[in-house]
Amino acid sequence: MYDELYDAWRLEIDNHELSSLPADFYIRLVGYMRHIKDENMQLDKAKGVRANLLAKEMANAMQMTQDLVSTRCRKIAKIMVTGHEIPFENLAVEEQAMYRGVGSFGDAFKRFKEGVLGGQLVKIHVGSLIESATDEAPMIHKRVTLRFLKPVPSIIGGDMKSYGPFLVEDVASVPSENARILIKQGLAKAVEIQ
Repeated sequence: MYDELYDAWRLEIDNHELSSLPADFYIRLVGYMRHIKDENMQLDKAKGVRANLLAKEMANAMQMTQDLVSTRCRKIAKIMVTGHEIPFENLAVEEQAMYRGVGSFGDAFKRFKEGVLGGQLVKIHVGSLIESATDEAPMIHKRVTLRFLKPVPSIIGGDMKSYGPFLVEDVASVPSENARILIKQGLAKAVEIQ
């Protein structure tokens, strides 16, 4: 995993565009970080070459992870601010979930601003229900039942509710926009209910 982290970090630092990460990148990275921290704690008492190498590996991995996440966050924010389309296929599952929350805020704010400029007050309700003062119907989030093929951490749905974490073979109902992404990334499969 160290080599994969290094490659992802190097690619992200060297390029202006948002590079692609595997959907399960952060899940595996968390497992790797946990493993080297545990191993480092065990070897900490035995000061030797292996302990020193592992401590250096852990320090490097932590620095690369901080740089990678910060750089990706800045790039995603820049894409959003410039109004360009976010390349969802380049985002890990967790980044997609975070973007959904920020994107919902951005959409709500834009709608509010346009309403005010148009002489109409737009009310924003908790739970991401947006309705106009002219009694438009609230946004309804259609749901899809999924069977999970891989472990997936907690996600924030398009309805701004938390879902998960999910284990292999778990079955759950999630908003359709999240379901589409999870299916596309091969993390889940739609379940037909009869």
